[in-house]
Amino acid sequence: MEVKEAIKKFDKVVAFGRVSSSLKHIREDIKTINKVTHIDYFLKEYDDILILASGDPCFYGIVEYLKGRNIKIEKIMPGISSFQYMMARLYKSWHEANFISLHGRDGNLETVKDHKLSIVLTDEENTPSKISNRLYEVGIKGRIYTGFNLSYEDEKIIKKEVGEKIDDISPLAVVVIENEMD
Repeated sequence: MEVKEAIKKFDKVVAFGRVSSSLKHIREDIKTINKVTHIDYFLKEYDDILILASGDPCFYGIVEYLKGRNIKIEKIMPGISSFQYMMARLYKSWHEANFISLHGRDGNLETVKDHKLSIVLTDEENTPSKISNRLYEVGIKGRIYTGFNLSYEDEKIIKKEVGEKIDDISPLAVVVIENEMD
């Protein structure tokens, strides 16, 4: 409810892709952005803006970007992160997981070797299929779960063995690797 009220109240509301389209029924003039750097334009033009992003903005999210630009953040209202949602759908605990974000950044997949459970955020360059192949090439064996379009009507979760081809349904996915460690 608090987010809904904020959407109605703010002078300018910007949101990332699917978030924007899913909230148009609350407010028609939500501006859609596709890259974090697109926020800069709105920050220059408007004093009072609401930025909407999916998931937890403190977990590989927008908070670090804004802090890095010395933008004052008045309030954070986090949602559930994609990896939390995925782990709940898999009925798996994640408290000892190794986290890697390849979403718009470089990440070290080699760290998967040292962990029984790893959770990876993907993007259009680092697809689940490429991740599966890279893990196989470095000798990792185990299961790989891929969640696409999580929490949406077209959600899909696929279970494969590391090295098997994964159809890359969407560029944004969560990959969970269960490493069969010796």
